[in-house]
Amino acid sequence: MDSPGTPGARGAGAFDIEGFLAGLDGIFAAHEGPTRAAPFMLDALAAAEALGDHGARLSILNELLGLYRSTGRHDDGAAIAEQAIALADEMGLEGTDAYATTLINVGTAHRAAGRYPEALEAYGRALATARATMGKTDRRLAALHNNLALLRGETGDAEGSHAELMAALAILDSTSVDPGADLDVATTLTNLSLVCHDLGRGPEAATHAARSLAIFARGGHHNDAHYAAAVAGHAEASFRMGRVADAVALYRTALDIVAECYGEGSDAYAITAENLAEAERAAAKAGVASAPVASAPVAPAPVQPRAADLAPADLAPADPALSGLALAREYWEAHGKPLLAERYPEYRGRIAAGLIGHGSECYGFDDATSRDHDFGPGFCLWLTAEDHAAIGERLQADYEALPRVFRGVGPRLETRRASGQGRRVGVFEVGAFFEGVTGLRAAPPADRPHEWLMLEEATLAAATNGAVFADPHGALSGTRDGFRRMPGDVRLALIGRRLGMMAQAGQYNVPRMLDRGDGEAAWLAAAEFIGAAASVVFLLNGPTTVGYLPYYKWRFAALRELGARPASRLHGVHRDLADVQRLASAACFGGAGFGEGGKGAAPARAALAVAIERACADVANELRAQGLTESVDPFLEAHRTEVQSRIGDAWLRGL
Repeated sequence: MDSPGTPGARGAGAFDIEGFLAGLDGIFAAHEGPTRAAPFMLDALAAAEALGDHGARLSILNELLGLYRSTGRHDDGAAIAEQAIALADEMGLEGTDAYATTLINVGTAHRAAGRYPEALEAYGRALATARATMGKTDRRLAALHNNLALLRGETGDAEGSHAELMAALAILDSTSVDPGADLDVATTLTNLSLVCHDLGRGPEAATHAARSLAIFARGGHHNDAHYAAAVAGHAEASFRMGRVADAVALYRTALDIVAECYGEGSDAYAITAENLAEAERAAAKAGVASAPVASAPVAPAPVQPRAADLAPADLAPADPALSGLALAREYWEAHGKPLLAERYPEYRGRIAAGLIGHGSECYGFDDATSRDHDFGPGFCLWLTAEDHAAIGERLQADYEALPRVFRGVGPRLETRRASGQGRRVGVFEVGAFFEGVTGLRAAPPADRPHEWLMLEEATLAAATNGAVFADPHGALSGTRDGFRRMPGDVRLALIGRRLGMMAQAGQYNVPRMLDRGDGEAAWLAAAEFIGAAASVVFLLNGPTTVGYLPYYKWRFAALRELGARPASRLHGVHRDLADVQRLASAACFGGAGFGEGGKGAAPARAALAVAIERACADVANELRAQGLTESVDPFLEAHRTEVQSRIGDAWLRGL
């Protein structure tokens, strides 16, 4: 579900939209969406209306549109669509990104309800608005082209659907940080494959399906509703290509996710279940297995397994493109799940599994270079304190007896700092795990902001990154989500600090130090500016939505990845910061000879100042868009004062 994310007009008070979104995330994380999401949203809508916070009302209406669409409440969705457009018109948003986003959500709701003329009209208006307000390579345009493709396909215009999908793919390929692991690219390719089958273009369909399959094989994607739709689409492509066993397995995966997210009474569940039944009938008729082959039994004792003990997946050649998260997920599916089912059936509904913490694979930034240390088959199992006391030691021993080689990778290489008490995989008690990462067993309460300020963003990133493969009990996700829900006042305080550093280090001290001929000091000031700006980008996008900025090694990788996400805020600032870093070299130390006054220093100084001011202007624009400042001063110190004035906690406001 998409929110337009506009502050809009405010009346008697401001609704806590971040708290609302965090609460909604918690409901879906606990798989309670079918019963709790709608009442929660309606209560929030009434509260926002009572406060006169129109921006919050519009965001909540957009969330409701998505929920009603997904759960088949189309008449309710139509009423919400009318309210959303009327409110956007009342707020004077026509011609803005927020207006386009609302139109897209309205069009999608109409399409799901079979109201195709209304859907086409809404999408057409959205496209006209988006083309005027977004760049030609904005990924939100790709999402709109994908929606139009679905609409044209459902109305029998296969050629039109193909054209829209090709337009979407061109945008996604040109903007993706890594097209080979981009779920949006994979989804678009899957849809293209289906359309090509409809058009009788078998070879083209096979090409798109093969590329989509390669992306899915890399894995590392979260099990959410969007992923369910992508898996279902891939299942349909497999079915049409005659790979019915694959189709059955994929449809079952999609059905499980849909049931958790939207409930068994939703349209999405009924459609997916019907498709699964058809695939199962085809599999039975063809005489092929309709479920994945069970993994080999877990060997009870040997630390290094013999070839005869290994499942086919263990013996498969190593895939250089397989990410650490994908390897961990597949290892869990092949060996972790069977272990719990066979030896701990009474506990498996209480044990969480996944990969979180330190290490490049937890951020999704690992590559071939990363495999020389702390890499290999492994995952985490998290237990409550009570369960860990009862079975933790025995489960750890069983975990260590699992095959050490999987998918041609292994045994796991571990450095000293990632061994013993610092180990990154295996069996953990939930509180002890987070204490090992952050120093705290759980996130501080909102009324203890000083404890939040003691936690570095990189520490919070390590506690909230990675992926949770299973959490039936919810203890792990509840604790992890607590660290993601940074109190609003703490976030504002940090934003204020970062704005102050951007102003002091970048706008003020870089040129002053250069004027003094102290290139080293100017270089350090530029580095401080870059670090503060990178933090602001994540804080303004919201930790609940995008997580936290990781430590220095992965900052630019994280910024590039965030910039490529649909509807991200400040998505181009990382390019300005890269320019600052590049230009600072020549500006601070001269040209080729790195001598004082070297060739190219003066032009580099001018370009460096432009890059710094461009990044600051983008940040100031975003602050105004979020209602955090009204100042038009180009110097960010003025905005810092305005941000701090919006902090409710007196102690934080006075820092």
